[in-house]
Amino acid sequence: MEQRTVLIVLFDGVQSLDVTGPAEVFTGASHAHPDTPPYEVRTASLDGAPVRTSSGLTLVPDSSLAEHSGGAGAPVPHTVLVPGGAGTRDEDEALVAWLRAHAPLAERLISVCTGAVLLARAGLLDGRRATTHWAYCDTLARNHPEIDVDPDPIYVRDGHVSTSAGVTAGIDLALALVEEDLGRDTALTIARYLVVFLRRPGNQAQFSAQLSVQTARREPLREVQQWITEHPGGDLSVESLAERARLSPRHFARAFHAETGMTPGKYVDRVRVEHARRLLEDTSDGVEEVSRACGYGTPEAMRRAFVKALGTAPAEYRRRFRSPLTAPA
Repeated sequence: MEQRTVLIVLFDGVQSLDVTGPAEVFTGASHAHPDTPPYEVRTASLDGAPVRTSSGLTLVPDSSLAEHSGGAGAPVPHTVLVPGGAGTRDEDEALVAWLRAHAPLAERLISVCTGAVLLARAGLLDGRRATTHWAYCDTLARNHPEIDVDPDPIYVRDGHVSTSAGVTAGIDLALALVEEDLGRDTALTIARYLVVFLRRPGNQAQFSAQLSVQTARREPLREVQQWITEHPGGDLSVESLAERARLSPRHFARAFHAETGMTPGKYVDRVRVEHARRLLEDTSDGVEEVSRACGYGTPEAMRRAFVKALGTAPAEYRRRFRSPLTAPA
């Protein structure tokens, strides 16, 4: 089995979980392949000196970045992983210059959280679709219009470059890469060892439907938002929701969009997909039963909604992401 070197770039102000989360996933592959560990995880700072994380921990790197530059006696790592953290806001031109010159030599380039900011400064995301922590997506898009910034997914893969959202999304991305490299069984072994679920697809939203929109200011509209969440299988037509808010359908639709930033129909779609996803993950209910419970009426209507929102059909989603506790024996 080919051993892949994963180089994690360290710098002052790095987010410790952006480093240790993916590192535990890649090193965890040795639990599934103890005789031939599939990955060698290395850490390196610009000058090889210890760095202080954003939470105050001190990390001691294995080496300096110069030792991974592809020169004489300096092999190029298979994967370069750039974590995020408060330190990405510092203008460290030397670090950006190293990334610009050497990161493209790796077969795979990964960023976690605001590590995407460093890749963007190095020009490594130009013309690509990418994501980062939700709080920095607007800034990334504004400062780098040449990047197609998608604020919704927990991770985005564009060719050999992968970017992920905040903190724990780096674990999801690392598990996806392990599954691609070594198969689902190995990724599942790691997920079980780390006591996390191997279930979050990359295009799953960073937030639930309720958190992804603003909360309406007016009480009737807030009550409608809560009603939608609690009754996904009910009559959630604009006319029915408008009557609950004691507004005309046209006034309700305009007010809901103005106060939440999303149309009523799109909000209902998100709530229903999210509820169906949870039922598929956490229960043994059949697809037809789930479709009725979530207001789709037919399995085909739910299938169309899943393919549009998640890029996969309900049955395939359940196969990949069902909790082991609800899977048939």
